[in-house]
Amino acid sequence: MSDNYNSATYDYIVVGSGAGGGTVAARLAEKGRKVLVLEAGGDPKKLQGDNLAFPGEKRLPDDYDVPVFHPFSTENEAMRWDFFVRHYETESLQALDPKYTPTEKGVLYPRAGCLGGCTAHNAMITVYPHNADWDDVAKLTGDASWNADNMRKYFEGMEYCQHRPILRKLATWLGINPSRHGFNGWFQTEAALPLEALAKDKKLVAAILESAAKVAGTLPNFFERLKWQIEGLADPNDWRLVKENATGLRYPPLATQNGSRHSTRERLLVVQQKHPDNLTIELDALVTKVILDENNRAVGVEYLKGAKLYKAHANPSIKPGEPRKVYAAKEVILAGGAYNTPQLLMLSGIGPKEELQKHGIPVKHHLPGVGTNLQDRYEVGVVNKMNQDWEVLKGAKYAPGDPQYNEWKNENKGVYTTNGAVLAVIKKSFEERPLPDLFCFALLGNFRGYFPGYSKLIKEGLNYLTWAVLKAHTINRAGEVRLVSSDPRDRPYINFRYFEEGSDVEGQDLDSVVEGVKFVRRITKPLFEQGILTEEVAPGKDLQTDEQIRDFVRYNAWGHHASCTCPIGADNDPMAVLDSKFRVRGIQGLRVVDASVFPKIPGFFIVSSVYMIGEKAADVILNG
Repeated sequence: MSDNYNSATYDYIVVGSGAGGGTVAARLAEKGRKVLVLEAGGDPKKLQGDNLAFPGEKRLPDDYDVPVFHPFSTENEAMRWDFFVRHYETESLQALDPKYTPTEKGVLYPRAGCLGGCTAHNAMITVYPHNADWDDVAKLTGDASWNADNMRKYFEGMEYCQHRPILRKLATWLGINPSRHGFNGWFQTEAALPLEALAKDKKLVAAILESAAKVAGTLPNFFERLKWQIEGLADPNDWRLVKENATGLRYPPLATQNGSRHSTRERLLVVQQKHPDNLTIELDALVTKVILDENNRAVGVEYLKGAKLYKAHANPSIKPGEPRKVYAAKEVILAGGAYNTPQLLMLSGIGPKEELQKHGIPVKHHLPGVGTNLQDRYEVGVVNKMNQDWEVLKGAKYAPGDPQYNEWKNENKGVYTTNGAVLAVIKKSFEERPLPDLFCFALLGNFRGYFPGYSKLIKEGLNYLTWAVLKAHTINRAGEVRLVSSDPRDRPYINFRYFEEGSDVEGQDLDSVVEGVKFVRRITKPLFEQGILTEEVAPGKDLQTDEQIRDFVRYNAWGHHASCTCPIGADNDPMAVLDSKFRVRGIQGLRVVDASVFPKIPGFFIVSSVYMIGEKAADVILNG
């Protein structure tokens, strides 16, 4: 084994190609290191598969490329990995969720098994985290490189901001950049919904904006909000707003390039084309184990070569796959995400010894924190029916040939260049909360969470307006990922332990979501009075008391930002899996760079933070 290690073709092996893995791999290769990326899925733009909302139609690459098709991309069998997670241990509680799938004993949690990972199917929303999210890691670890000011440098270095043109000129011509946006990076960001895309619904949009602005205008700190609006122009990622934990009306920036999805898939392929000798991408490679030498140093990985081998795949293969091994001269970097990284660590003998012994896995290193600390947001949808279809969606089939598709394809504009989000309000659920914790955003469509076939509601919901309530900075830390067997093709057991079953003993998370529902109802009230909205489909007019809304939230909430299962922590914390340099404690030559590394889930939408840690990890490795 040592001979293989010494003659390894690659400096680094990166397992996974999502926001963390794709970013760190590309940066290392750019800087002259020889990198192998192992991805369990294929290239989403070269695959074909059936779609639950469009049976019999071949929807790729459009399901990948067209931003508004993102719900359909999550249900395209070519790239879809379906996890079914528990929100509650108690079956009677779990069964009250209308999204519950009894045959799978869980609630659908879509993931993407393909080049680009979940950046290939997400809603592309790019909202910067709060500075406290970074400062807390710096305090926890004593590593000042995690402080907010330093972390912003990684965002500036990777961003290619296209939605603040005047600031771009100031930065480019005069070197003045108070917003601290990046204007020369690889990660392109654009405005989610240019107003011209909604020109046909001008009166309707004006009414929604007016009602939202009126209610948002009742929030505290009027003069601060006025200043933020003037400085930031509703941009949530402007540094001046970030550092003051600003609240108010915002637009959601998107990770798109000329109106098409832009993910780590493109990042990796561009770098591979520029540096073919440095970056190798192997698809259809399911990593099953980290190879450790006699000194507990990671020297390589074992994997199975073959398509659709992981059982989360929508249509998993029954073939066994070809066993292979590959070695790294320097390090192995795991970036499989909050579910698969702890699963792979445990399969490799790294994790809670009781869990490993239960499945007959030899214990290489007892690390009790692996798979614990699972966290997520809570989201619910306040779904409203309108008195007419959206004009901008008139004739929309969400398919090639419809008017909106032709506008997207031929002119790079229109509603299909967006993800369906109209606007957002950032606020505190209660004034005593330390940070703004609610991101309430209006969507064109009928969205109430994930279940098999959910995207059909989007396809058919041309006369719906959904206000999604996202609760950030959740307190619950009680979720876990555990093995169901020693078979690396099996999906793990995942339980988030929502609300009363979790660690939020005072129920603050639940109270905050309830407050969010009440807040967006205040926004929609004038729209009902004007006859624009005709019916609240969910929660529904019969659910009005706080306790009724609490029950609605308990049994209808969902999440889509799983994280924190291999947390960075202090040296004296026995549950810390990683140190501040992403290194797995007790193992040499092994790091984790994905959503599992956070001690607490950061910000509102986690993907921007994961991209940033990818850049930071590359920096740490290159300067280590």
